[in-house]
Amino acid sequence: MVVAVERFDLRIPGVRSLKEKRHVIKGLTAALRQTFEVSVAEVDHQDLWQRATIAVAAVGSDQHQLRRVMQSVANRVDAWVEVEVIDRDLELWWPEDE
Repeated sequence: MVVAVERFDLRIPGVRSLKEKRHVIKGLTAALRQTFEVSVAEVDHQDLWQRATIAVAAVGSDQHQLRRVMQSVANRVDAWVEVEVIDRDLELWWPEDE
């Protein structure tokens, strides 16, 4: 079993309130969940208007397939016009190795 987690540090330049930010993030996370078989959560910067960090997780048996899925997720986030990706970090780990 392999676990993949990718964190996306995002800037949301067009919003003027937390309500607008939630609308943008909710739309992005819903699209990721519907398009890919992944779990998504906002994990940092919940109190800032124009910043957000989301984490996307997937579990599988083949690390190459997970890397392809996570690359597709990253492409979708990059293409989301309402956000700018400041940074991203992909981690893979094998729980049975611990």
